[in-house]
Amino acid sequence: MSTTPESLKYNHVKQSPRQPQQCHNVSKRDLYDKNASSTASDDVMNSSWWWRTRSLNAPSPFQQFGPCGGIMKNSAMVMQIQDPASQRLTWYKPPLTVLVIKKVCDASVLTPFVQLVTWLVQEKNMVVWVESAVLDDITLNEDLQFRSVRDKLVTFKDGRDDLTDRIDFIVCLGGDGTLLYASLLFQQSVPPVMAFHLGSLGFLTPFRFDNFQEQLTSILEGHAALTLRSRLRCVMHRRSENRHGFEHAGDSCAEPPSPLANSILVLNEVVIDRGPSPYLSNIDLFLDGKYITSVQGDGLIVSTPTGSTAYAVAAGASMIHSSVPAIMVTPICPHSLSFRPIVVPAGVELKISVSPESRNTSWVSFDGRNRQELFHGDSLRITTSIYPVPSICAQDQISDWFASLGDGLHWNVRKRQKCLDELSDLTASGSEDTFDEIENTKLYDV
Repeated sequence: MSTTPESLKYNHVKQSPRQPQQCHNVSKRDLYDKNASSTASDDVMNSSWWWRTRSLNAPSPFQQFGPCGGIMKNSAMVMQIQDPASQRLTWYKPPLTVLVIKKVCDASVLTPFVQLVTWLVQEKNMVVWVESAVLDDITLNEDLQFRSVRDKLVTFKDGRDDLTDRIDFIVCLGGDGTLLYASLLFQQSVPPVMAFHLGSLGFLTPFRFDNFQEQLTSILEGHAALTLRSRLRCVMHRRSENRHGFEHAGDSCAEPPSPLANSILVLNEVVIDRGPSPYLSNIDLFLDGKYITSVQGDGLIVSTPTGSTAYAVAAGASMIHSSVPAIMVTPICPHSLSFRPIVVPAGVELKISVSPESRNTSWVSFDGRNRQELFHGDSLRITTSIYPVPSICAQDQISDWFASLGDGLHWNVRKRQKCLDELSDLTASGSEDTFDEIENTKLYDV
């Protein structure tokens, strides 16, 4: 009889697709155990979900290791990672308000934009929000179809109006920049984002606009997979708050601004560089308060897994799937051939500051925006935010990502190697024949 503990045996009850599988410690050998029922084995092998029990991303139900070891019972220190396959969109109530973000200064997006907002207002009876600057487009206001719905649109101004808890759903029309802009607008919880590819690269925009009615109807009914794209929470700590215009003015009761007031969430990356200075940057890097190294070179990129396929991969970093909980640290043209990019666990805190012996200051930008100078004595603290961007998948988390690698970056595109059958006539040819002569012979034969 098998000695496998009951707690490790395979669970034959199919779990809800929204819940991560818990029993993933069973091995393939257990599935083929001679003492196990052949019927049970057939059921397992014929099921399309049996391998999910071995998902390494699923949280382990066991907190004890061996007779003595275990994980400290502290929810703040134990991070459980949800199985990406269980991340499915569901609506607690039918969505009513939708924010439509359009790529600016692109005439090719105007027609899809008009079709979309008209359909949402007239067919779905939804409240459509747009940025007020969009309505200033002269070409857009000349469209007769748009005039019929223009007065029904709700507008907001970036940096002035707070959209928190006002939007149920986001639709992006354009390139990857529209998704980055959506992330910037929501510095806390982000509504589900559906991004249509109407830009240049479109790595983060998996949907095509051809049949947007069917796709949107399916999403509004809650039939979609989600990729939870983690963001980085960045807080700037200044040695002197006077650089931000904070003056005590002799008031003993005045208080400096909270660090939270200077925080920002980024979806792609934080870039620290040497700016206009001709000298190499010298940046100290700390991890959870411990000194790690000094970065000497053109700068440093701290990116999310989503941002690993952006600036980081151009600087020589690896590509990380968006569902992997990690932070990537990539040097920009380091003054050392041995300084390779590193991946650290999500949740750690990175501290970045200008080295005391640095000849110049540094400059920092957040997703390509809010560029500001980092002076001696200032520090930038970066960690994983608790507010990810729920990006809606066209197919699923795996298919969308590899489709983006192939379509956007042409990943592993190469010439196919000939099989042996195509080269079988080489054995009959003389050893002095060259490949070029053999190919020319084939051409003449045709």
